[in-house]
Amino acid sequence: MTLAPAVAPVPSPSTTSEQLDATAPAVAEFFAGIGLARLGLEKAGLKVVWANDMSPDKRDMYNGHFADEHDHYQLGDIKKIAEDENVTGLPRDLDLAWASFPCTDLSLAGGRKGLAGKHSGTFWDFTKVLENLGEDDRPAVVALENVNGFATSHGGADLRAAVEELNRLGYSVDVLTLDARSWVPQSRPRLFLVGAHHVPREEGAENRNTFLRPSWLDPVFEDKDLRTHRAALPSPPSHLMEGWTALIEKNEAVPDDVWWDEQRQTKFEEQLSEIQLQRITQLQEKGSIVYRTAYRRTRGGKPAWEIRADDIAGCLRTTGGGSSKQAVVEISPKGLRTRWMTAHEYACLMGANGYEIPSRTNQALMGFGDAVCVDAVEWLAKHCLKPLIVEQKNC
Repeated sequence: MTLAPAVAPVPSPSTTSEQLDATAPAVAEFFAGIGLARLGLEKAGLKVVWANDMSPDKRDMYNGHFADEHDHYQLGDIKKIAEDENVTGLPRDLDLAWASFPCTDLSLAGGRKGLAGKHSGTFWDFTKVLENLGEDDRPAVVALENVNGFATSHGGADLRAAVEELNRLGYSVDVLTLDARSWVPQSRPRLFLVGAHHVPREEGAENRNTFLRPSWLDPVFEDKDLRTHRAALPSPPSHLMEGWTALIEKNEAVPDDVWWDEQRQTKFEEQLSEIQLQRITQLQEKGSIVYRTAYRRTRGGKPAWEIRADDIAGCLRTTGGGSSKQAVVEISPKGLRTRWMTAHEYACLMGANGYEIPSRTNQALMGFGDAVCVDAVEWLAKHCLKPLIVEQKNC
Protein backbone atom coordinates (compact mmCIF):
# COMPACT_ATOMS: atom_id res chain seq x y z
CA MET A 1 0.00 0.00 0.00
CA THR A 2 1.28 3.46 -0.86
CA LEU A 3 2.34 5.50 2.14
CA ALA A 4 1.04 9.04 2.33
CA PRO A 5 2.45 12.21 3.86
CA ALA A 6 0.92 13.29 7.12
CA VAL A 7 -1.07 16.23 8.26
CA ALA A 8 -1.38 17.31 11.86
CA PRO A 9 -4.26 15.51 13.62
CA VAL A 10 -7.51 17.42 13.51
CA PRO A 11 -9.95 16.84 16.36
CA SER A 12 -13.08 15.11 15.15
CA PRO A 13 -16.41 16.19 16.58
CA SER A 14 -17.12 14.46 19.86
CA THR A 15 -20.27 12.43 20.26
CA THR A 16 -21.57 11.91 23.77
CA SER A 17 -23.87 9.23 25.11
CA GLU A 18 -26.54 11.87 25.59
CA GLN A 19 -26.52 12.58 21.83
CA LEU A 20 -26.98 8.91 20.91
CA ASP A 21 -30.55 7.73 20.59
CA ALA A 22 -32.06 4.70 22.26
CA THR A 23 -31.55 2.57 19.14
CA ALA A 24 -27.75 2.88 19.26
CA PRO A 25 -26.11 -0.54 19.78
CA ALA A 26 -25.31 -1.10 23.46
CA VAL A 27 -21.72 -1.83 24.48
CA ALA A 28 -20.04 -3.14 27.62
CA GLU A 29 -16.44 -1.95 27.82
CA PHE A 30 -14.21 -4.32 29.81
CA PHE A 31 -10.75 -3.08 30.88
CA ALA A 32 -12.10 0.38 30.05
CA GLY A 33 -9.18 2.38 31.44
CA ILE A 34 -9.75 6.07 30.73
CA GLY A 35 -12.40 5.40 28.07
CA LEU A 36 -10.61 6.00 24.78
CA ALA A 37 -12.32 2.95 23.26
CA ARG A 38 -15.60 4.53 24.32
CA LEU A 39 -14.67 7.74 22.47
CA GLY A 40 -14.05 5.78 19.26
CA LEU A 41 -17.12 3.58 19.61
CA GLU A 42 -19.47 6.48 20.27
CA LYS A 43 -18.08 8.51 17.37
CA ALA A 44 -19.24 5.59 15.23
CA GLY A 45 -22.72 5.63 16.75
CA LEU A 46 -22.45 2.90 19.41
CA LYS A 47 -23.31 3.57 23.04
CA VAL A 48 -21.26 2.38 26.02
CA VAL A 49 -23.72 1.52 28.79
CA TRP A 50 -21.37 -0.29 31.19
CA ALA A 51 -17.65 -0.09 31.88
CA ASN A 52 -15.17 -1.80 34.19
CA ASP A 53 -11.58 -1.40 35.30
CA MET A 54 -9.67 -1.96 38.52
CA SER A 55 -7.59 1.25 38.51
CA PRO A 56 -9.03 4.11 40.61
CA ASP A 57 -6.78 6.60 38.78
CA LYS A 58 -8.11 5.55 35.39
CA ARG A 59 -11.68 5.54 36.71
CA ASP A 60 -11.18 9.09 37.96
CA MET A 61 -9.91 10.22 34.55
CA TYR A 62 -12.87 8.50 32.87
CA ASN A 63 -15.36 10.18 35.16
CA GLY A 64 -13.54 13.49 34.89
CA HIS A 65 -13.98 13.48 31.12
CA PHE A 66 -17.35 11.75 30.76
CA ALA A 67 -19.31 13.84 33.20
CA ASP A 68 -22.59 12.34 32.01
CA GLU A 69 -22.83 8.77 33.35
CA HIS A 70 -20.55 8.04 36.29
CA ASP A 71 -22.75 5.31 37.65
CA HIS A 72 -22.09 2.81 34.87
CA TYR A 73 -18.34 2.48 35.63
CA GLN A 74 -17.85 -0.56 37.87
CA LEU A 75 -14.52 -0.31 39.70
CA GLY A 76 -13.04 -3.67 40.59
CA ASP A 77 -11.13 -6.74 39.51
CA ILE A 78 -12.75 -8.60 36.60
CA LYS A 79 -12.00 -11.82 38.47
CA LYS A 80 -14.69 -10.85 40.97
CA ILE A 81 -17.17 -10.25 38.16
CA ALA A 82 -16.28 -13.63 36.66
CA GLU A 83 -16.89 -15.36 40.00
CA ASP A 84 -20.47 -14.08 40.06
CA GLU A 85 -22.40 -16.67 38.08
CA ASN A 86 -25.41 -14.35 37.93
CA VAL A 87 -23.26 -11.51 36.51
CA THR A 88 -25.01 -9.02 38.79
CA GLY A 89 -25.11 -5.49 37.46
CA LEU A 90 -24.18 -6.28 33.86
CA PRO A 91 -26.85 -5.30 31.28
CA ARG A 92 -28.57 -8.16 29.48
CA ASP A 93 -29.38 -6.38 26.20
CA LEU A 94 -25.81 -5.91 24.99
CA ASP A 95 -24.93 -5.86 21.29
CA LEU A 96 -21.16 -5.77 21.79
CA ALA A 97 -18.63 -6.68 24.47
CA TRP A 98 -15.33 -4.80 24.03
CA ALA A 99 -12.18 -5.93 25.88
CA SER A 100 -8.79 -4.22 25.73
CA PHE A 101 -7.29 -6.78 28.09
CA PRO A 102 -3.76 -6.24 29.49
CA CYS A 103 -0.85 -6.73 27.08
CA THR A 104 1.82 -7.14 29.78
CA ASP A 105 2.43 -10.86 29.23
CA LEU A 106 1.99 -10.73 25.43
CA SER A 107 4.21 -7.76 24.62
CA LEU A 108 7.79 -8.22 23.45
CA ALA A 109 8.72 -5.80 26.23
CA GLY A 110 7.07 -8.06 28.84
CA GLY A 111 7.84 -11.49 30.22
CA ARG A 112 6.03 -13.30 27.37
CA LYS A 113 4.12 -15.57 29.76
CA GLY A 114 1.17 -15.22 27.40
CA LEU A 115 -2.37 -16.10 28.42
CA ALA A 116 -0.96 -18.00 31.38
CA GLY A 117 0.41 -14.76 32.82
CA LYS A 118 -1.13 -12.88 35.73
CA HIS A 119 -2.15 -9.86 33.65
CA SER A 120 -2.96 -11.10 30.13
CA GLY A 121 -4.53 -14.19 31.69
CA THR A 122 -7.51 -11.99 32.56
CA PHE A 123 -8.67 -12.92 29.06
CA TRP A 124 -10.09 -16.07 30.67
CA ASP A 125 -12.00 -14.00 33.22
CA PHE A 126 -13.54 -12.01 30.37
CA THR A 127 -14.68 -15.16 28.57
CA LYS A 128 -15.98 -16.57 31.87
CA VAL A 129 -18.21 -13.50 32.16
CA LEU A 130 -19.48 -14.16 28.63
CA GLU A 131 -20.14 -17.76 29.56
CA ASN A 132 -22.03 -16.75 32.70
CA LEU A 133 -24.27 -14.46 30.66
CA GLY A 134 -25.66 -17.54 28.97
CA GLU A 135 -26.47 -18.20 25.35
CA ASP A 136 -29.57 -15.99 25.32
CA ASP A 137 -27.93 -12.90 26.84
CA ARG A 138 -24.47 -13.20 25.36
CA PRO A 139 -23.80 -10.27 22.94
CA ALA A 140 -23.84 -11.19 19.26
CA VAL A 141 -20.46 -9.51 18.71
CA VAL A 142 -17.27 -9.36 20.77
CA ALA A 143 -14.10 -7.36 20.06
CA LEU A 144 -10.73 -7.81 21.73
CA GLU A 145 -7.73 -5.51 21.37
CA ASN A 146 -4.11 -6.22 22.22
CA VAL A 147 -0.55 -5.91 20.90
CA ASN A 148 0.57 -7.62 17.69
CA GLY A 149 2.80 -9.80 19.86
CA PHE A 150 -0.37 -11.72 20.76
CA ALA A 151 -0.10 -13.41 17.36
CA THR A 152 3.39 -14.81 18.05
CA SER A 153 3.13 -15.45 21.79
CA HIS A 154 4.18 -19.06 22.48
CA GLY A 155 4.62 -19.68 18.77
CA GLY A 156 1.02 -18.70 18.02
CA ALA A 157 -0.45 -21.05 20.63
CA ASP A 158 -1.95 -18.22 22.69
CA LEU A 159 -3.82 -16.71 19.75
CA ARG A 160 -5.06 -20.16 18.78
CA ALA A 161 -6.26 -20.77 22.34
CA ALA A 162 -8.12 -17.45 22.36
CA VAL A 163 -9.88 -18.20 19.08
CA GLU A 164 -10.69 -21.70 20.28
CA GLU A 165 -12.25 -20.30 23.46
CA LEU A 166 -14.37 -17.81 21.54
CA ASN A 167 -15.43 -20.66 19.24
CA ARG A 168 -16.53 -22.61 22.31
CA LEU A 169 -18.79 -19.69 23.22
CA GLY A 170 -20.37 -19.72 19.77
CA TYR A 171 -18.33 -17.08 17.94
CA SER A 172 -16.61 -17.26 14.57
CA VAL A 173 -13.51 -15.06 14.78
CA ASP A 174 -11.87 -12.54 12.47
CA VAL A 175 -8.32 -11.36 13.22
CA LEU A 176 -6.84 -8.15 11.84
CA THR A 177 -4.24 -5.52 12.64
CA LEU A 178 -4.51 -1.75 12.61
CA ASP A 179 -1.81 0.84 13.31
CA ALA A 180 -2.61 4.20 14.89
CA ARG A 181 -0.16 5.56 12.32
CA SER A 182 -2.99 5.49 9.78
CA TRP A 183 -4.49 8.48 11.63
CA VAL A 184 -1.95 10.03 14.02
CA PRO A 185 1.87 10.36 13.95
CA GLN A 186 2.46 7.49 16.37
CA SER A 187 3.65 3.98 15.52
CA ARG A 188 1.18 1.83 17.46
CA PRO A 189 0.22 -1.44 15.74
CA ARG A 190 -2.51 -3.41 17.48
CA LEU A 191 -4.27 -6.74 16.95
CA PHE A 192 -8.06 -7.02 16.97
CA LEU A 193 -10.14 -10.18 17.33
CA VAL A 194 -13.76 -9.75 16.28
CA GLY A 195 -16.17 -12.56 17.10
CA ALA A 196 -19.66 -12.98 15.64
CA HIS A 197 -22.35 -15.58 16.15
CA HIS A 198 -23.05 -15.69 12.42
CA VAL A 199 -20.31 -15.49 9.78
CA PRO A 200 -20.61 -12.16 7.91
CA ARG A 201 -20.00 -11.53 4.22
CA GLU A 202 -16.38 -12.47 3.57
CA GLU A 203 -13.76 -11.01 1.27
CA GLY A 204 -12.88 -13.00 -1.84
CA ALA A 205 -9.51 -14.65 -2.33
CA GLU A 206 -8.90 -12.45 -5.36
CA ASN A 207 -9.06 -9.24 -3.28
CA ARG A 208 -7.44 -10.42 -0.06
CA ASN A 209 -6.65 -7.41 2.16
CA THR A 210 -3.06 -8.06 3.23
CA PHE A 211 -2.83 -4.62 4.84
CA LEU A 212 -5.41 -5.65 7.45
CA ARG A 213 -4.40 -9.30 7.56
CA PRO A 214 -0.68 -9.74 6.70
CA SER A 215 0.80 -13.16 6.00
CA TRP A 216 1.86 -13.69 9.63
CA LEU A 217 -1.85 -14.09 10.46
CA ASP A 218 -2.33 -16.86 7.90
CA PRO A 219 -1.77 -19.74 10.38
CA VAL A 220 -4.88 -18.90 12.39
CA PHE A 221 -7.06 -18.74 9.26
CA GLU A 222 -5.55 -21.90 7.79
CA ASP A 223 -6.20 -23.94 10.94
CA LYS A 224 -9.12 -26.17 9.95
CA ASP A 225 -9.94 -26.88 13.60
CA LEU A 226 -10.80 -23.22 14.21
CA ARG A 227 -13.93 -21.38 13.15
CA THR A 228 -12.69 -18.17 11.54
CA HIS A 229 -13.68 -15.73 8.82
CA ARG A 230 -12.27 -12.74 6.94
CA ALA A 231 -14.94 -10.05 6.83
CA ALA A 232 -15.04 -7.93 3.67
CA LEU A 233 -13.64 -4.58 4.83
CA PRO A 234 -12.14 -1.53 3.13
CA SER A 235 -8.50 -0.63 3.67
CA PRO A 236 -7.76 1.89 6.41
CA PRO A 237 -5.90 5.11 5.54
CA SER A 238 -2.28 4.75 4.47
CA HIS A 239 0.40 5.05 7.14
CA LEU A 240 1.60 8.56 7.82
CA MET A 241 5.20 9.35 6.93
CA GLU A 242 5.39 12.52 9.00
CA GLY A 243 3.34 14.67 11.32
CA TRP A 244 5.05 14.78 14.72
CA THR A 245 6.77 18.13 14.04
CA ALA A 246 3.51 19.59 12.74
CA LEU A 247 1.66 18.37 15.84
CA ILE A 248 4.11 20.17 18.16
CA GLU A 249 4.08 23.35 16.10
CA LYS A 250 0.29 23.39 16.09
CA ASN A 251 0.01 23.08 19.87
CA GLU A 252 0.85 25.80 22.33
CA ALA A 253 4.54 26.23 23.07
CA VAL A 254 5.68 24.58 26.30
CA PRO A 255 7.34 26.83 28.91
CA ASP A 256 11.11 27.20 28.73
CA ASP A 257 11.57 25.67 32.19
CA VAL A 258 10.17 22.36 30.90
CA TRP A 259 13.22 21.91 28.67
CA TRP A 260 16.17 20.25 30.37
CA ASP A 261 18.87 22.42 31.93
CA GLU A 262 22.38 22.66 30.50
CA GLN A 263 23.81 19.92 32.71
CA ARG A 264 21.11 17.42 31.84
CA GLN A 265 21.20 18.35 28.17
CA THR A 266 24.96 17.78 28.06
CA LYS A 267 24.53 14.34 29.64
CA PHE A 268 21.85 13.51 27.06
CA GLU A 269 24.14 14.42 24.16
CA GLU A 270 27.02 12.44 25.66
CA GLN A 271 24.82 9.34 25.56
CA LEU A 272 24.19 9.61 21.80
CA SER A 273 26.05 7.22 19.52
CA GLU A 274 28.01 8.35 16.50
CA ILE A 275 25.16 7.21 14.27
CA GLN A 276 22.71 9.34 16.27
CA LEU A 277 24.99 12.37 16.04
CA GLN A 278 25.32 11.96 12.28
CA ARG A 279 21.53 11.79 11.99
CA ILE A 280 21.21 15.04 13.95
CA THR A 281 23.82 16.77 11.77
CA GLN A 282 21.94 15.78 8.61
CA LEU A 283 18.71 17.23 10.00
CA GLN A 284 20.44 20.44 11.11
CA GLU A 285 21.82 20.94 7.60
CA LYS A 286 18.25 21.35 6.33
CA GLY A 287 18.17 24.71 8.09
CA SER A 288 14.77 24.40 9.80
CA ILE A 289 13.60 23.29 13.24
CA VAL A 290 12.32 19.71 13.44
CA TYR A 291 11.25 17.51 16.32
CA ARG A 292 12.00 13.88 16.97
CA THR A 293 11.24 11.46 19.80
CA ALA A 294 13.83 9.49 21.73
CA TYR A 295 13.93 6.51 24.09
CA ARG A 296 16.57 5.69 26.66
CA ARG A 297 18.07 2.24 26.19
CA THR A 298 20.87 0.16 27.69
CA ARG A 299 23.56 -0.77 25.19
CA GLY A 300 26.57 -2.82 26.31
CA GLY A 301 25.60 -2.23 29.91
CA LYS A 302 25.62 1.54 29.47
CA PRO A 303 22.70 3.99 29.13
CA ALA A 304 22.17 5.34 25.63
CA TRP A 305 19.60 7.54 23.93
CA GLU A 306 18.19 6.60 20.54
CA ILE A 307 16.42 9.18 18.41
CA ARG A 308 13.84 8.05 15.85
CA ALA A 309 14.89 8.70 12.28
CA ASP A 310 11.40 9.62 11.08
CA ASP A 311 8.89 12.33 11.95
CA ILE A 312 6.68 9.82 13.80
CA ALA A 313 6.52 9.27 17.55
CA GLY A 314 7.38 5.87 18.96
CA CYS A 315 4.72 3.72 20.57
CA LEU A 316 3.49 5.32 23.79
CA ARG A 317 3.83 3.20 26.89
CA THR A 318 2.91 3.40 30.54
CA THR A 319 5.44 5.24 32.69
CA GLY A 320 6.45 2.28 34.81
CA GLY A 321 10.19 2.77 34.25
CA GLY A 322 12.66 5.30 32.91
CA SER A 323 13.08 3.56 29.56
CA SER A 324 9.33 3.66 28.95
CA LYS A 325 9.16 7.46 28.91
CA GLN A 326 9.54 9.18 25.57
CA ALA A 327 11.59 12.35 25.25
CA VAL A 328 11.09 15.14 22.74
CA VAL A 329 14.17 16.47 20.95
CA GLU A 330 14.12 19.85 19.22
CA ILE A 331 16.77 19.87 16.49
CA SER A 332 17.69 23.25 15.03
CA PRO A 333 20.77 24.61 13.22
CA LYS A 334 21.71 26.28 16.53
CA GLY A 335 21.70 23.05 18.56
CA LEU A 336 19.47 20.71 20.54
CA ARG A 337 16.90 21.01 23.30
CA THR A 338 15.31 18.05 25.07
CA ARG A 339 12.36 17.50 27.41
CA TRP A 340 9.86 14.84 28.37
CA MET A 341 6.73 14.49 26.26
CA THR A 342 3.76 16.26 27.81
CA ALA A 343 0.43 14.73 28.77
CA HIS A 344 -1.28 16.89 26.15
CA GLU A 345 1.00 15.45 23.46
CA TYR A 346 0.18 11.94 24.71
CA ALA A 347 -3.51 12.74 24.29
CA CYS A 348 -3.03 14.08 20.76
CA LEU A 349 -1.04 11.00 19.75
CA MET A 350 -3.91 8.82 20.98
CA GLY A 351 -6.48 10.77 18.97
CA ALA A 352 -7.95 12.12 22.21
CA ASN A 353 -7.79 15.82 21.41
CA GLY A 354 -9.85 17.74 23.94
CA TYR A 355 -9.69 15.02 26.60
CA GLU A 356 -9.85 16.39 30.15
CA ILE A 357 -6.27 16.00 31.44
CA PRO A 358 -5.81 15.59 35.22
CA SER A 359 -3.42 17.74 37.23
CA ARG A 360 -1.18 14.78 38.09
CA THR A 361 1.07 14.30 35.06
CA ASN A 362 2.03 10.71 35.85
CA GLN A 363 -1.65 9.74 36.20
CA ALA A 364 -2.29 11.15 32.73
CA LEU A 365 0.73 9.46 31.14
CA MET A 366 -0.25 6.11 32.65
CA GLY A 367 -3.81 6.51 31.44
CA PHE A 368 -3.01 7.47 27.86
CA GLY A 369 -0.01 5.14 27.53
CA ASP A 370 -2.15 2.13 28.45
CA ALA A 371 -5.03 2.96 26.11
CA VAL A 372 -6.12 2.35 22.53
CA CYS A 373 -6.06 4.96 19.75
CA VAL A 374 -9.49 6.59 19.40
CA ASP A 375 -9.28 6.77 15.61
CA ALA A 376 -8.46 3.08 15.22
CA VAL A 377 -11.49 2.14 17.32
CA GLU A 378 -13.72 4.54 15.41
CA TRP A 379 -12.61 3.06 12.07
CA LEU A 380 -13.15 -0.51 13.27
CA ALA A 381 -16.54 0.34 14.74
CA LYS A 382 -17.72 2.21 11.65
CA HIS A 383 -16.58 -0.29 9.03
CA CYS A 384 -16.78 -3.59 10.92
CA LEU A 385 -18.51 -3.66 14.30
CA LYS A 386 -21.63 -1.60 13.69
CA PRO A 387 -22.47 -3.23 10.33
CA LEU A 388 -21.75 -6.61 11.89
CA ILE A 389 -24.17 -5.92 14.74
CA VAL A 390 -26.89 -4.97 12.26
CA GLU A 391 -26.16 -8.08 10.18
CA GLN A 392 -26.33 -10.34 13.25
CA LYS A 393 -29.76 -8.97 14.17
CA ASN A 394 -31.04 -9.81 10.72
CA CYS A 395 -29.79 -13.39 10.78
